[in-house]
This record gives sequence, structure tokens and C-alpha cells, in this order.
Amino acid sequence: MASPPPPYPLILSLLLLISTAAVTTAITIPISPSSAPASTDLHQILAHLASASVSRALRLKSTHNLPQDSSPVFATSYGGYSISLSFGTPPQSTSFVMDTGSSLVWFPCTSRYLCSRCNFPNVDPAAIPSFIPRNSSTAMLLGCKNPKCQWIYGPNVESKCSGCDAPGSSPNCTQTCPPYMIQYGLGSTAGLLLTETLDFPEKKVPDFLVGCSILSARQPEGIAGFGRGLDSLPSQVGAKKFSYCLVSHSFDDAPVSSDLVLDLDSGSGKKTAEVSYTPFRKNPVTSNSALQTYYYVNLRQIVVEGKHVKVPSEYLEPGSDGNGGTIVDSGTTFTYMERPVFEAVVKEIGKRMANFTVATEIQDLTGLRPCYNVSGQDTVSVPELSFKFKGGAEMKLPVTNYFVLAGDGAICFTIVSDNVVGTGLRGGPAIILGNYQQRDYYIEYDLEKERFGFKRQVCA
Repeated sequence: MASPPPPYPLILSLLLLISTAAVTTAITIPISPSSAPASTDLHQILAHLASASVSRALRLKSTHNLPQDSSPVFATSYGGYSISLSFGTPPQSTSFVMDTGSSLVWFPCTSRYLCSRCNFPNVDPAAIPSFIPRNSSTAMLLGCKNPKCQWIYGPNVESKCSGCDAPGSSPNCTQTCPPYMIQYGLGSTAGLLLTETLDFPEKKVPDFLVGCSILSARQPEGIAGFGRGLDSLPSQVGAKKFSYCLVSHSFDDAPVSSDLVLDLDSGSGKKTAEVSYTPFRKNPVTSNSALQTYYYVNLRQIVVEGKHVKVPSEYLEPGSDGNGGTIVDSGTTFTYMERPVFEAVVKEIGKRMANFTVATEIQDLTGLRPCYNVSGQDTVSVPELSFKFKGGAEMKLPVTNYFVLAGDGAICFTIVSDNVVGTGLRGGPAIILGNYQQRDYYIEYDLEKERFGFKRQVCA
């Protein structure tokens, strides 16, 4: 009697199931508001966030030195959103501010890490958690000949490496990649570049380029760059898109988080249900290489209570000099608008809030404007605000995303501008969509299809 044939179809099916299960298609990371406030004074908290938002905006817009706040009360991370990542073998976990406005990932590093001007009420400068390279078997200094050094310094980096470009020098030059120094609005950091293993529960990423910061100012927490550079976290892990949903700032230490998702599936280019999309705009090519890091979008109109605000096209579209246009930035708290754009929006807001008294004292205390006295009112009707993008996508902001209860019976507008009279500081993006206006939205950066998506969603 003949024996039955081997069950090849069944074996193949099982192997297919096993191989499919072993492929990681997405990485999910909890994301939550950064730091606890160093003060319970709401006016002081709002004043810090307004000042920090403007300072960061001016830094994103310009490569020039800018004035610094001489009396910091908060860590620079406050007002942003943080994630926890693990590096090394064995893995060491630390907290990072998630930042779409920069690309390099760096952490406080070595037992000698020094953070100047970090004497915040909720931070002990002598006890900031640091990555210790000597405790990892996979940590290596980045060499000058390593192609990843060019990610930071460009193709001519070898001219910065003493000895590597000398006649007769060895092709295996052991010179390390030059130290880095980065400015973040009110904070800064400097250190050496490493390659290390990034350890997710779902996946290990070897030879990940990461900054080992030895010295920082006002920067007690690392930065996870999610920008458009090759050194960004999404780029290095091969993400096709990433998304997040930011819970509301509650201005307290409530432990609330949501999800940041890195999608690694090359077939993930299909549209997410109910998400409105607008294409990313091509980044302007100028002498300011930082502009290549940002996510530019095509903001076409700003609408207040159904009326299109008159904004000159030079502010909505970046010119050949890199001035103008709109970027999305998770590291900026309050959305920033250049002075002419801001004044035009505020003018339309003011027309529809004419029945309320301007709360000038609250404006002085918070740095926000306009603020209105609404005490004694059971309900307050404020004008609707929305952003219209290329392709028909419209972000209709909930009131809580552009007005805040500021205490003493006042509400304040949470979009900011610089205090320069006239046209303000020109250069770089004119509008920066901050995280405060992104709260309780599902936000998607589709890197494969080159588009930005969003939909209203309760994030907590």
C-alpha cells in the first residue's frame, strides 16, 4: 500500500506563517508631555511657554545668535513631548524629547555629563540619568571615514579630520568624526558621535548613529530627532511613515500618555481611514542647510469665523531665499506666525470679540495676546479658527487648541509672534505649527507618499 504524500502544502503554509510573524511591521512607543512644571503659577507657566515658543521659532528661522533668557525657571523640554528609548548591550533606557524640527538623536552621556543652567526646581543637575558607553559592548566612536559622519558634516567632512586627508595617509584612518554642537532655542548641547544598538521590544537596530552629549545648557533631557535628515530616528530605522496623537497639556504632573507609531511596512502607503492629507512641500534649497530638516506643508488659507484672512503669498510660500512657508514642528509649543500674519489673524479675532474687555494685565503676565476678560459669563462664544491646506485638507481647531483659560476670569490666544515692530524677523519659515495646536489630533507623516495627514481624535 502506497504511503500518503508528504503534506508539503501544510508545511509551506506553516513556514509562511512563521516567517510572517517574525517580521516587525510597526514599532509603538508611549509618548507623553515632557517634564513636570517647575511652578504652580499658571501665569508664569504660560509666560515661559510663550517665550520658549518664540525663542525656538527664531532659532528655527535663523542661524544668527539670538538673545537668551537670563533667568530660566523651566527646563527647555517643558512644553514638548517625551519618549523612552533603550540603547546599548545590555540596553540602557533614557528619556528623549521627540522633535520633528531636528534630526540628530542624542542623549546625556558619560558619568561626567554636565548640564549648565539646569538648576530647575524639578531637576537635580548632579543626578541627570546618563548613558554610560563603557557599560555597553556595542558602543563605538564614529570614525571620520565612516559615511555616517557625512550625514552631519557633508561630503567634505574629511577636510575637518586632521591627518586623514594628508598625502600618504592610511585609508583606515582612525581619526574620530568631529564633535558636534547644536543650538535649540534657549538650550544647547555638544558631544561626540557614536554608533550603538537601538533596542526596541519588537526590533534591534545595530550601528545606529547617536550623539553622546557631554555638555549641555538648559537641556537635562536628550532629543530624538524625527526630522527629514538621514540621521533622524525614522530614517535610521527605515520607517515608511510615523504617527502620533498628543494628549492635552494639563500643566501638572499627571502621568498621561498616548502612542507614537513607526510603520516599517513598505506596503503601508494606503490612506488611513478618515484622515485628511496634504502633500509635503519641497524644502527650499539655500545656504541654511537646517531648512532641509523641516517638514514643509502647503498652508493656503487661514480662516477666522468663515472669513479668509488676507495673508500675502510671500508668507505662505517659501521663496528662493528660504523665507516664508509653513512647517510642522513637534518641538514648538505654541504655533508661531511672523508679525504681519499674526496681526492679520488677531485683527479678525478682535472684530468678533469686541464685546469683551481686553485683559491687559493678564497679557503682561503671560506674554500672550490678545487676552479677554470673560468673568461672569456662563458661556463664551469665540470665533472659529481653521487652517486650509493644498488638496482640500482643513484643520478646524477646537477652541481649547487656540484659547486657554489664563486665570482671573481671562482667556488668552495661544498663537504667538515676535515682538519686533513692523515686519519682524524675516528668514526661514513664516508659520510654525506647534504641538499645542496639534493636541487631540491623529497626526501622520507619510514619508513614502510624501504627505502630511491629520484627523480629530481623543488621544488619552
